[in-house]
Amino acid sequence: MAPPYPFLFQLLLPLLFLLHQPLFSSANNLYRTKTLFRSHLTTSDDADANDSTSLFLKTTPLTTYFEVTKPIQLPKTKPFSYLILQHDFGYTYGQRPVLATYTPPFNFPSQNFAKIVLEWKATCKGRQFDRIFGVWLGGVEILRSCTAEPRATGIVWTVEKDITRYYSLLMTNQTLAVYLGNVVDKTYTGVYHVNLRMHFYPAEQKYSTSSFNVPDLDDSVVEFDSGADLVLPISRNLPLNDGLWFEIENSRDVVFKEFKIPQNVYRAVLEVYVSFHENDEFWYTNFPNEYIAENCLTGYPGNGPFREVVVSLDGVVVGSICPFTVVYTGGINPLLWRPITGIGSFDLPSYDIEITPFLGNILDGKTHKLGFSVTNALNVWYIDANLHLWLDKKSEKTEGKLLSYDSSPLRVYLVSNFTGFDGSFSTQATRSITSTGWVKSSYGIILTEATQVFNYSNFMVLGKEANRQIVNQTIDFENKVSSKIPSSSLNFIKSIKNFPLYLYTDVEDQENETYTSVSNVTLGINEKKVRRSEQGFSVSSLKNLQKGSGIMLVKGNLVLKGLGSTKQTYSYIDDKFCYMRNVSSSNYTIIYDQVSDSCSRRQKQHLFSRIRLSKW
Repeated sequence: MAPPYPFLFQLLLPLLFLLHQPLFSSANNLYRTKTLFRSHLTTSDDADANDSTSLFLKTTPLTTYFEVTKPIQLPKTKPFSYLILQHDFGYTYGQRPVLATYTPPFNFPSQNFAKIVLEWKATCKGRQFDRIFGVWLGGVEILRSCTAEPRATGIVWTVEKDITRYYSLLMTNQTLAVYLGNVVDKTYTGVYHVNLRMHFYPAEQKYSTSSFNVPDLDDSVVEFDSGADLVLPISRNLPLNDGLWFEIENSRDVVFKEFKIPQNVYRAVLEVYVSFHENDEFWYTNFPNEYIAENCLTGYPGNGPFREVVVSLDGVVVGSICPFTVVYTGGINPLLWRPITGIGSFDLPSYDIEITPFLGNILDGKTHKLGFSVTNALNVWYIDANLHLWLDKKSEKTEGKLLSYDSSPLRVYLVSNFTGFDGSFSTQATRSITSTGWVKSSYGIILTEATQVFNYSNFMVLGKEANRQIVNQTIDFENKVSSKIPSSSLNFIKSIKNFPLYLYTDVEDQENETYTSVSNVTLGINEKKVRRSEQGFSVSSLKNLQKGSGIMLVKGNLVLKGLGSTKQTYSYIDDKFCYMRNVSSSNYTIIYDQVSDSCSRRQKQHLFSRIRLSKW
């Protein structure tokens, strides 16, 4: 990429200094919101190519993009690997998903696999927007992701995802579907060349199958990390000219999916996939409706900065999700995410909702209905789910009853203080859902309690006639599931998650219908988790923090010049494994990259004592 205009260097120096300091806030601009924040910006480093630049483009190695995350812990066995799909995604927008026949590795000597890994590897050259895509197996979504935005010299990226939780699904013949809606023309030339593989790792001989995904129910009925015996798709059916996800277009939309479960289920977990786009891609920056009305604004996203995905079962709210603020690879400032991409952008998180207490209502062999809606939604949200079911193999029929259910109504508090285009806005929200129920099985009566609590806070400031926006947001989420049978001690899993977000953007008009945008971003995930089961007691801690600063000169939706720098610290520790990474990049170049996969006994003891002393 060519260097920025000379006047930009005076702005870049303080930005680079800020990158290695705590970022005070975060922002976004009113008038440029739709241009800057809809991932509609692409860079111009492939423009005006001549013979010499063409040779340079052909000989320059591909830039490797990556998302920082801990490596998958694999057994020491040789995997069975095979290519499932190879496809070039050119003009695929509004077309049918690409299909492939999936067959389990029945010819492999071992049918006892400890880990199964999905590998997505793609290359692209030219100019292209970021594109959301999904991978489904038998209608069950196993990956939601975003493409990287390419450059003229080409890029490559790989996503590796542990899909062992879909073990039972992977042991049967299925149809694999991939939807990646891409548009290729004279301007946007990037075609995504994709290879999709699966790697099956046999279990080491010293381990039994029950150590991984197919537990022996005689030994342990309630094992939170075990794979389900059956996974049902809660998604749209093929054929269709889109992804299999449902679309939520406004706050009144409720989409439903009918389903029926076997009558010998003893546990049920709903896994929900969520992504947000167009007018709600940056929902956490949206303005309150009273501000929009008072200033007679049209075409700007409203409904305030709070969003919540609500899940219902036969009309009863069984769970809610305040999603992590994934920033896609073209979002805010595309130069921030090259080559380090935003947290969750290559592997969007899914969210588990324990619905075991409600099994007594759906074990009747009849059809039931799951519903999805989004509080305050604007166009458009993509949502689907997978229903994970554990079966009592010694019984043809289980029975259950919902003992108690308490869903506090959503509480949202908004305080606005503005004059004209400038002012401040505080939005607070909270909700809790608790349910208790029992299931009678051949292993005894299983008593399950599930609790969800979230607290949301967003403070927004607009200044400089709304050319400067600061957003300071925090989401705290607490989830606990406990289960008890007469012959065993209490099993439980509890997690506390914290999603901090700080965003600062300042826009200045320049000559020739251009403008500069300065952005500072802080984005993070913090999680503490405790498990207790028949296998023992375990704790884990994750701290994942990104800080980015960037400046760009923009005309229309094209970034003419600019610079982006990102710094990320990642730390994961549990009682068996540690992984730390400290990495920084600037203008496509890695400045430093420090990795460690070991920690001292003192660090582990500190983790254990710190979590034990907290409110578990």
